[in-house]
Amino acid sequence: MALRQGVRRRRRDEPRGGPRAPRRFADAGGNFIDTANGYGDGRSETWIGEWLDERDREDYVIASKVYWTQESRFQENLSRKTIRAEIEGTLDRLGTDYLDVYYIHRWDDETPIEETLDALSALVDEGKVNSLGASTMAAWQLTKALWKADAEGFERFDVTQPLYHAAYERDVADYLDVCADQGLAVCPYSPLAGGFLTGKYERAGEDAYDVTAPEGSRGQIDELFSDYYVSERGWHVLDAVREVAAELDATPAQVALRWLIEREAFTCVPIVGARTPDQLAENLGAVDISLSADQRRRIRNARYDEGGDYHESSA
Repeated sequence: MALRQGVRRRRRDEPRGGPRAPRRFADAGGNFIDTANGYGDGRSETWIGEWLDERDREDYVIASKVYWTQESRFQENLSRKTIRAEIEGTLDRLGTDYLDVYYIHRWDDETPIEETLDALSALVDEGKVNSLGASTMAAWQLTKALWKADAEGFERFDVTQPLYHAAYERDVADYLDVCADQGLAVCPYSPLAGGFLTGKYERAGEDAYDVTAPEGSRGQIDELFSDYYVSERGWHVLDAVREVAAELDATPAQVALRWLIEREAFTCVPIVGARTPDQLAENLGAVDISLSADQRRRIRNARYDEGGDYHESSA
């Protein structure tokens, strides 16, 4: 399946039987679960571990991340000491003796990348990690890490996790070019722009930031939603996505996800974070549709105005 389940914002009253989202995802045929030691101060990993305890570990691909520490959300680094301590905590909470993918969650300006790569390579050598990943960094930082790994014989990153969606591509173009050139898979987070590209939001005025948000939606309760995801460019892309969705008898969310999945330059596996069974079912429907070359082109070109310039983007 070309989608990946992310487990981040979970309710505090989640039952001990495990988080609902991974169970529904697995029941639908999904097997790639994404979390991090910093999600819920480790609770996300604990819930996944409880869920995984009743299943065959070998049937699932489990990814987690390191940067923030369990000692303090404000104590972050990628030193050898931190990586060693945090991998043990992550494995314990997940109830497994290895991770399929271990990401560095951020770039650490204070720790030499050689020290970080050496520590991560040791985890691969010990069988505690199968593959390494890089999340949320600049193109030059990713390039530097890959160059250092090749030059000094460290394990290199195989997969990346940038912010990436149909309305936010130019901003990460250099990063994606590195991934394509170096054969790295891309697992974008917020592939639906925080829900904006699902089509449930409407313009409420001439200003791009005037938004009508459904009751209880992220756009209503998160004051930073508009800053991150709403823009003139986003509205034009959403219009194109809606148009294609109508042609395919699909939903905007399915089209936006499919647009990512069908990237040809690199393998792209979007991370979905559905909050309800209906949202998950809708997202999974992206694997059952396909876009024509013309439909992909129209979505891409929606980012430009009539003069060929990019529409304004807040992100």
